[in-house]
Order: sequence, then structure tokens, then C-alpha cells
Amino acid sequence: MELPDLASPVAGNGRTGGPVLTIEKLRTGYGRKQVVFDVDLEVGSGEIDTVLGHNGSGKSTTIKTVLGLFPSMGGEVTFLGRDVTNVDASENVKAGMALIPSERFVFPDLNVLDNLLLGGANEPDPVRRKERMEQVYRLFPVLQERTQQIAGTLSGGQQRMLSLGLLLMAGPKLLMLDEPALALAPIVVQQIFASGRSLAREENLSVLLLEQNVGQALRVTDRVYVMRAGRIILEETAQEMRARPSYWDLF
Repeated sequence: MELPDLASPVAGNGRTGGPVLTIEKLRTGYGRKQVVFDVDLEVGSGEIDTVLGHNGSGKSTTIKTVLGLFPSMGGEVTFLGRDVTNVDASENVKAGMALIPSERFVFPDLNVLDNLLLGGANEPDPVRRKERMEQVYRLFPVLQERTQQIAGTLSGGQQRMLSLGLLLMAGPKLLMLDEPALALAPIVVQQIFASGRSLAREENLSVLLLEQNVGQALRVTDRVYVMRAGRIILEETAQEMRARPSYWDLF
């Protein structure tokens, strides 16, 4: 199936808005083992920016450090103009960060509706909660059809949709997606990526996408970073990356 090109046009330096997230000279790892070295990265307002790299390149470690799950060994993370380096993950989530890990992220023993209601539990305004629920159902109609189904019995693609819907209920300003296309059927991947593009365009939601699938990512992204062995080795606009005759030399 030929997928549509959903990438938005960008010009100049490729930035469509001011930075929501800025990472400067970030160093991090596990315990005393450093696996990420001096990473510089920026996500603009309303953009989808993508970090491409194989497993083990340092992508997941980087965003888990940004969220506050891992301590930084050096460098600075700025979110919405505030230094959040080594700020606890719970505080960053309250401020508007959200992460969907590569593993399935739902409450498997609860039904679809209860999962979504939990996602919006910290929103005091019932009108806003209702609007977000309608937005989730608009993006993923299958979830509205299965509101009473236990989440753990959904297909892998439907669980991925539900995990995205759960976080959208919280009203994030920055959504970080760790390999959303992993082990999913192409049609499901298309729907998830199209939803991300729609959110960036219509809701001014910033998205940081981690992917190995170059072709899929380039259909929706504004800017690309290539990560290898814990370092950013290339930064280009999506147009520049698509113009390359081959990507093999980057990985």
C-alpha cells in the first residue's frame, strides 16, 4: 500500500515555531556506564521531529533522561523555557511531557473507557475532559466501538492507539513516542502516524518520534536527527533527508 506523504512543508532552518524542548550537550547512561554523548536536539512548537537509529543507539535512554526517569551525567534539558535537567518525571508529566514507551502501555485489566478516564483524571474541567475524549474517538474510532472491552484483549495496534489516547486525555504539550511502528501492521502504522501529524497541525502538539523505520518516519516528520553509538551524527530537514539517494551510510 502506498502511504500518503503527510509531512508539512518547512523552510529556512526547518523550524515552524519556537522550541518546546531543547537538549544541549546531554550525557547519560545506566549507572556509571555512559551511553549517550553530548547530544544536542530541539523540538519546535507544533512540529514532529524524529530521531532515527538502530536498537542500542541511545534513543530510548535519551528520552527517558529528558522525562526524568534516568539521571543526567551532564548537559541541560529545557522544556517550555524552564531548565528541567534531573527534574523528577512526575513533575515533568504535570508540566506537559508524555512518553509512550516501545512496550505496550495500557492498564490491561481495565476496559477502554476506564483507561481513558484514568488518563484524564488530573483534568479538573469536565468540559475539557469531554472534548479530549471526543478528540481521541475522532482519531481512533475503533476505541469508541470498544469502550467496554478489556484493554489487555485488544490487538497490539489497538493497544498502541489506546496508549496514545490515554496520554492525550492528559493534555500534553510534548508527546514522545518510542518506536510506535514496532511489530504493527502497515495499515495500523499509517493510522498512528497520520494521527500524530494531525495533532501537530491542528492542536499545536509537539511530537518527538524515535524510529528505525526511515520510510514511515519521513512521511510525517519535519526534522530528522540520526543517532549512532550514542551520538547525533546528522541533523537535516525531512526534505533534505528524502532527497538522499540512500540512507545506508548513516546507520
